[in-house]
Amino acid sequence: MTNEDFCNVLENIARLLELKGENPFKIRAYSRASQSLSLAPLNIASATEEQLKEIEGVGDAIAEKMRELAQTGHLKFYEELRKEFPPDIFTLFQVPGLGAKKIKALYQTLEVASVDALEKACRDGRLAALPGFGKKTSQKLLRALEEMHRNSSKFLASWALPIAEKLLEDFKSLKAVTLASYAGSLRRGNEVVGDIDFIVAGKPAEDIISHFTAYPLVETVLAKGSTKCSVILQGGIQCDLRVVTVSEYPFALVYFTGSKEHNVRLRGRALENGWSLNEYCFTAARSLKKPLPQVNEEADVYSALDLQWIPPELREDRGELAAAAAGKIPHLVELANIRGTFHCHTTESDGKHTLQQMAEAAVELGFEYLGIADHSKSSVQANGLTEERLLAQQKAIAKLNADSTGFRLFAGTECDIRKDGTLDFADEILASLDYVVASIHSSFSLPEAEMTKRVIRALSHPHVTILGHMTGRLLLTRSPYAIDVPAVIEAAAATGTWIELNASPERLDMEWRWWPMAREKGVKCVINPDAHSIRGFQNLYFGIRSARKGGLTRKDVMNCLSLSSIAEFL
Repeated sequence: MTNEDFCNVLENIARLLELKGENPFKIRAYSRASQSLSLAPLNIASATEEQLKEIEGVGDAIAEKMRELAQTGHLKFYEELRKEFPPDIFTLFQVPGLGAKKIKALYQTLEVASVDALEKACRDGRLAALPGFGKKTSQKLLRALEEMHRNSSKFLASWALPIAEKLLEDFKSLKAVTLASYAGSLRRGNEVVGDIDFIVAGKPAEDIISHFTAYPLVETVLAKGSTKCSVILQGGIQCDLRVVTVSEYPFALVYFTGSKEHNVRLRGRALENGWSLNEYCFTAARSLKKPLPQVNEEADVYSALDLQWIPPELREDRGELAAAAAGKIPHLVELANIRGTFHCHTTESDGKHTLQQMAEAAVELGFEYLGIADHSKSSVQANGLTEERLLAQQKAIAKLNADSTGFRLFAGTECDIRKDGTLDFADEILASLDYVVASIHSSFSLPEAEMTKRVIRALSHPHVTILGHMTGRLLLTRSPYAIDVPAVIEAAAATGTWIELNASPERLDMEWRWWPMAREKGVKCVINPDAHSIRGFQNLYFGIRSARKGGLTRKDVMNCLSLSSIAEFL
């Protein structure tokens, strides 16, 4: 079991206890323990009870339960609790807009205990008639359910990647395997994927296939042949494996990485030389114009076609072949280029770690600077800071800076953009800060013209440095709100406002498809983790993937600048 598995059990216990109407303190104890353990730097499966009890919020009873779960794979208390409710009740917690209190009301009054039952109650009017819900809530939930249905066979790349890396490590450990890589949309850096593809070179292929289908993560074998197989992994994602020879590997890697449109362009270019290109090799077409090339690795496929090697992230048929033919594929930004970041939260708002803890973690990661941008006062649900609390935080930041050398904290705020486009703090407060991230956290349903006007008004404010998560999307759960992205990019170019690439893997907003336009207009990117804990700094990895997919270089990303340069800009 992973740490996430243990934390999910604790969170599920808290949910079930709330559905039962148990003591709120007991409910919070399990929820708090889940959060604390999710941030703890230890392996829960191998930790002793004493080590577990050292974690804040983990008492004797919970530590004992974690050891029982680790040692036996079962937790009697949890299993008995689950028997009191229908097995599908947890699916309701996946519906945006539904919390434990509403689920409890639905279950007790309408006997709604599954997503299907919820949809039926929305459509037949029973939910709208329920006190505390109403027609508006019913319509909102129905839209959320429709969104869930559309995305039912899709998965966040951030969820799929650790699984793929684990499988890749296993493949590479086999003596029968010479080369291995995951391919497909995951390798291309897409934020959402439908499956995981693996290309493996080795022999005998049958042994590799048999090893894979017996892997503990495999739940169901869909198809199994001599050189390929398809399975369903734990969590429901399909994984396809193809075993090839070493000489076929470069071609297979190109072909199965895709995209389909990119591959069509490559095949067309090959035909100009009288070659046919498929997933295994170059072969002579009807009129061979050039000798067939020697190919040893993936880059050789591109060089044979007189192209620069094209990074997988760019292979979307968006002009990358023309750029490669002209030698204009840029050196894309890398994680090692990041020198600091700006959109981070502390315990002052809704973060899990203190100002000092976040600063110490940033130093340990090798950052030269860190910007703190806790929520502003209108974000009541996120414990947003009042003017007085924000000024007190500024003083705390100044004190830490006075005691530090070679590292600097910048004082900022994630300031709410109100419905009319004005900001949540007065000008004199904003002027006292090093920078301001302006973001929308409310009134998502405005018409496109009104929403666009709202954001552009905020960008015109002289103290706004960064536009945060431009479209408000939450991948697979909430669609972007209606907004004219090109118009906002134009406004950012005119005002010199940086646009955030929010690296939270559920957001990745502004999305990669718009960055070429922004870059052309001279708009600078800042890759922010939206970190609500020390672990949240890891989000930068996903931000880099998305930035690379958008064709960004280190020159396009502001937080690739050194401390002295970024301080000068601010």
